[in-house]
Amino acid sequence: MRPILFIDRDGTINAETADEQIDHIDKLNFLPDVFFYLRKIQAESNYVLAMVTNQDGLGTDAFPEDTFWPVHNLIMRTLESEGIKFDSVHIDEHFPKDNHPNRKPGTGMLTQYQDGTFDLKNSYVLGDRATDVQLARNLGCKAIHIAEEAVTDAELTTASWKEIYEYLILHPRKASVQRTTKETDIAIAVNLDGAGNTSIETGLGFFDHMLDQLGKHGGIDLTVKVKGDLHIDEHHTIEDTALALGECFLKALGDKKGINRYGFLLPMDDVLAQVAIDFGGRPWLVWEPEFKREKIGEMPTEMFMHFFKSFSDTAKCNLNIKAEGDNEHHKIEGIFKAWAKAIKMAIKRNPDEMSSLPSTKGVL
Repeated sequence: MRPILFIDRDGTINAETADEQIDHIDKLNFLPDVFFYLRKIQAESNYVLAMVTNQDGLGTDAFPEDTFWPVHNLIMRTLESEGIKFDSVHIDEHFPKDNHPNRKPGTGMLTQYQDGTFDLKNSYVLGDRATDVQLARNLGCKAIHIAEEAVTDAELTTASWKEIYEYLILHPRKASVQRTTKETDIAIAVNLDGAGNTSIETGLGFFDHMLDQLGKHGGIDLTVKVKGDLHIDEHHTIEDTALALGECFLKALGDKKGINRYGFLLPMDDVLAQVAIDFGGRPWLVWEPEFKREKIGEMPTEMFMHFFKSFSDTAKCNLNIKAEGDNEHHKIEGIFKAWAKAIKMAIKRNPDEMSSLPSTKGVL
């Protein structure tokens, strides 16, 4: 089933006027970037486009039809000349006092979309008024309010068509995983398109510090809460955290459309750390660093490889990790930072390539 974008005309495609009547060409003023991003939305998605608009007094002396239709037709021809084709157009002509079921927020004009053959749950009404938001509720779909400030309970309030495009097409990549065994109880949440905000509690101070690098340098919002059997040793806490973290990444990446897929090397004082990653769906780890110390902080150095191997297994990614240097702390911190930067590069989405996968196979 296809979802629908029910799009208001005035205030959403062209700017609203003081008298709320677009009855002359001189009043026509299209919103910034509306053609560019509406065309991209249509090209990169499966949305049906339905224009739904109220026109107060249409056909009266105050607003004669012979002033309305030439401007409306010009709007539609302009949209089509920019590659934007509406599937249907619904115009209600009743006054507010008429309380007609066709008038927004009434749904009378839209019965063709309410027969169960369309995906209303994942559809949106885009409009600049509270009645547009209410129309969304009446239809059983969601609302995008075109306004500078939020005054309704719409899912998104914005005056930017770029932001509308990103919201509809570049869906937020968030996921959470709860992993509970007899040895550990782990809750992880990620937002791959976050701002680097982290909340890490594993019971291992140095491990917390390393996972914090992932969030800060990867631009990822990351929450990790772990209760592990540290009275035995660190093994289960580190391994199970890596497994849950990899699973969370796999869920958040979704269909992987538009991602770079590949991603970094960086220096840290005496250390040169190199981490290459490929979210191509095939787990593999190449691990070449060597450590001379048994522990760094509370973390056994033998667990570093185990951590990245476990992450690779559940994230279904290829990791190739090298590090050269003398300071053991710098070495592993450099690896975690390079890993974060590699992930940031690999998961970055290219808006111009959202309809395709970065693979000749057609599947990742």
